[in-house]
Amino acid sequence: MSTNDIETTAADERVSVVVVAAQPVVRVGVRHLLDAQDGIRVVGDAPSTADAVVLLAELKPNVVVLDPDSDDPGLHSIAALAATGHSTILVFTAVSERATHSEAVALGAMGVVQKHQSAHSLRRAIDRVHAGEVWLDRQTTATLLRGLRKGSASDPEDAKIRSLTRRELEVIALIGIGLKNDAIATRLSISQATVRNHLTSILGKLDLSDRFELAFYAAGHGLVDEQDRMPRLRAPQSPTGQLATGIRTIGGRIHRLPADVAADFGVRRRLKR
Repeated sequence: MSTNDIETTAADERVSVVVVAAQPVVRVGVRHLLDAQDGIRVVGDAPSTADAVVLLAELKPNVVVLDPDSDDPGLHSIAALAATGHSTILVFTAVSERATHSEAVALGAMGVVQKHQSAHSLRRAIDRVHAGEVWLDRQTTATLLRGLRKGSASDPEDAKIRSLTRRELEVIALIGIGLKNDAIATRLSISQATVRNHLTSILGKLDLSDRFELAFYAAGHGLVDEQDRMPRLRAPQSPTGQLATGIRTIGGRIHRLPADVAADFGVRRRLKR
């Protein structure tokens, strides 16, 4: 986390900017690019959401240029930064999917600039969002307007799911197909302690009590890759030739789980007794 050592006066009318990005080369590059622009002063940069929140409280910049193309900061960082109430959030991303751009705005961003666009585009976007306007391409704007018209038809769980990081979604998908922490750690090339930390965060965000409820939730909300599930969870058939499954009701819906997940849930229930 760093700040600009250039002294400014209270009469400085330039747009103050903080750059938030995980990669040092991105932070340095964006700072260099914006320092060359008249009317803009970069007052600091931060590598993570937590550092950025502290920096925003201290510097109160006009605009935050956020690169969400990593686990942290990610799209989930938008809500945390916007909640400080100090700055307007402008997303600077390599992702071109309009669904991601729409999600960024839904989380509190005022605009999206893609990394392949010119320095002039980034400068204009900063000026516009600082002036209270939205900086989006026409098609993304149209998508957002269609979503607003649908309004009440949206899933009430959408906001919770949007708060999950990319890595957390990967962990959920693997829990949904029945993998344990050690297998998940191997698959994602992370430690088991990191898997446990992700699981704790996930359960908190989704208001669930354990991994078994999470597995049902994942199945019910399309967070499991069915193509990944099928070859991994073929349980041996019972004497009657039926594939064992678990059935549980969550939120008024009946969900089924593969045999090995259901078996684990049964063991846990018996231990609790």
